[in-house]
Amino acid sequence: MLLAAMTFGGFIISAIISRATVDSTATSSALFLDSLISPVVQELAHSDTLGPGSIARLDTILAHGPISSRFIHVDLWLPDGSLAYSTTSELIGGKFATPEGAVSAFAGNVGARYTDLSAGEHVARGWSTRFLEIYVPLREHLSGRIIAVVEVHELTSPLEEKLYRLRAQTWLVLILATLLIALALVVIVWKSGRLIAEHQSALRNRLRQIEQVSEQNRNLRDKVQRASARLAEMNERYLRHVGAELHDGPAQLVGLAALKLEQIRRATDRRKRETVLQSIENVLTEALQNMRIIARGLMLPEIEGLSLGETVRSAAEAHERRTGMKVSLDCDDYRGDLSPALRICAYRFVQEGLNNAFRHAGGNGQAVECRVEGRVLSLRVSDSGSDTRPDTRGGCGLGLAGLRERVESLGGTFGLNQTEDGTTIEMSVNLVQGDEA
Repeated sequence: MLLAAMTFGGFIISAIISRATVDSTATSSALFLDSLISPVVQELAHSDTLGPGSIARLDTILAHGPISSRFIHVDLWLPDGSLAYSTTSELIGGKFATPEGAVSAFAGNVGARYTDLSAGEHVARGWSTRFLEIYVPLREHLSGRIIAVVEVHELTSPLEEKLYRLRAQTWLVLILATLLIALALVVIVWKSGRLIAEHQSALRNRLRQIEQVSEQNRNLRDKVQRASARLAEMNERYLRHVGAELHDGPAQLVGLAALKLEQIRRATDRRKRETVLQSIENVLTEALQNMRIIARGLMLPEIEGLSLGETVRSAAEAHERRTGMKVSLDCDDYRGDLSPALRICAYRFVQEGLNNAFRHAGGNGQAVECRVEGRVLSLRVSDSGSDTRPDTRGGCGLGLAGLRERVESLGGTFGLNQTEDGTTIEMSVNLVQGDEA
């Protein structure tokens, strides 16, 4: 499009400049000729011919004057198409078809055009070279009436050289302007292309990130659903275990006590009744102890309203009272709101971790570490002494499998690391997810 526009514009502008240059040349020549020739031909206002004196003066002006080197040939046309004067003397008085330029000049216009070699006057001269013909109207001094038209023939080579320079300059300017526009368009398109490519790359990266996050969310959702299902199954199994413990322990003892009531009824003396009552009291005391042991595993201490550090410290202190073993505690003093589920999870995690450390490592090097970085809670329980692998089945507690399900149900992660130097369990939960849970 730029090349087409440049070519079209170049030809149009060159034609306009050429026409303007020719017209400018004609106008300057008209002023020059009118000042030199018009005073000599004023007699044509009253006569159709020039006298010998006027013709001689014209010959002198044209042969030796300032225009002798510029104009090759001069004709003086009358309105009827006859030549009142010509540098070709044999054509003086001859009559030919009035040139179009002369017709236009008789209407008051200055015109210029290239020689029509087929015109009668040129055929009579036998011309074969084209000149630039300039037609200038000559007016009567008093009335301003056009009395004749002077036609001069100028060599075209000076004008052609001038037109060539003008055309070259015009084309050079157009080419430079086109190149600048093309360069600007290339830069704009290149920058736009880079910007679009960067946006496309950013959108692709964003799309990949969204797909990754979506995939992570799906995996987490599936993981939470599986954890919730397994946790429900473990709770059911735990309830069955508690039921079995109650049936096999306290229920059996209470049943035994109920059977001994019949012995009291059959006892015949006070001594036997006292013996049976003592036996019943012992059985009921044992049943009560068993129920307390079972209840102790089911109940949590009052942790409602406690901060994170206080909840963790409560679990550690309860373990110390129960086992008599020292627990090293390092916990951040986080005072933000915690959901009940997250608070219970933290308590059970510390409780089960310390129970395992006491049961399998003899309580050696028991340590609890609690950190909150940003909105992520990290809780770690470790010991420093056992070659025996932890029992993941648990007794009356949740066990490590239960802890894993509880943590993952809150959207967190659970880790177990067992080395020669001891065992460490660790959980990590986003506090926002814990609050939502």
